[in-house]
Amino acid sequence: MDKKNLLEIKDLSVSVDGRHILHDINLFVQPGETQVIFGPNGSGKTTLLMTIMGFPRYQVTKGRILFKGKDITDLPLDKRANLGIGLLFQRPPVVRGVKTRDIVAACLKETEGSKATEQLAEKANLTEFLDRDINYGFSGGEIKRSELLQLLAQAPELALLDEPESGVDLENIALIGQLINDLLGKIHPIYMRTHSGLIISHTGHILDYVNARTGYVMCNGRIICEGDPHDILTTIKEKGYQECVSCPMK
Repeated sequence: MDKKNLLEIKDLSVSVDGRHILHDINLFVQPGETQVIFGPNGSGKTTLLMTIMGFPRYQVTKGRILFKGKDITDLPLDKRANLGIGLLFQRPPVVRGVKTRDIVAACLKETEGSKATEQLAEKANLTEFLDRDINYGFSGGEIKRSELLQLLAQAPELALLDEPESGVDLENIALIGQLINDLLGKIHPIYMRTHSGLIISHTGHILDYVNARTGYVMCNGRIICEGDPHDILTTIKEKGYQECVSCPMK
């Protein structure tokens, strides 16, 4: 493990409910970096993020996951969260009986009389949603902003973002991008940043708002391409993912 890497995935293979999904995945993320994974639906992108986060349904059959130099392959989800990994779900659950305010305040470890929750909610344009059950009756854009509000309160060193632009209209996408940039500390030059991101995107629209340093293409549970994310996205838009599958450079 290179001590410069925040996250390193080595020869990772994963099965779900007895079905092999990921095969020999290798990638690393350095502190302050943002990386993006493209791929068609069903290619294994979400499985990779869920495995990094530690959901028990996703069984590692080979390989290792290292975070800040520590082997977390067998570590439970809560321990990984405590170490500094956070996840934005593509389709987050509705949580009845728990107010958005309560979970944000818990993540912030807010003291009595503090206005931190309101200040953060104002940034996400969610002040009026604080006393509503988490994600209950929210639109697609409101759900994504709610998830990002919680991540901003958690302030993970590594943010795993599963299709943050999915289900978001044009009115919300710019704000989603700004919240992600705030989460990842993009206001600072990369050498000063302490937060990293691994973003999944099917369409690549998020790159109009959030800059990424490295792009990958995943197909059939394998990473088949690595390079400049904008170059990769241009090829995908012009020729589709089949061009990546047949590319002689992979």
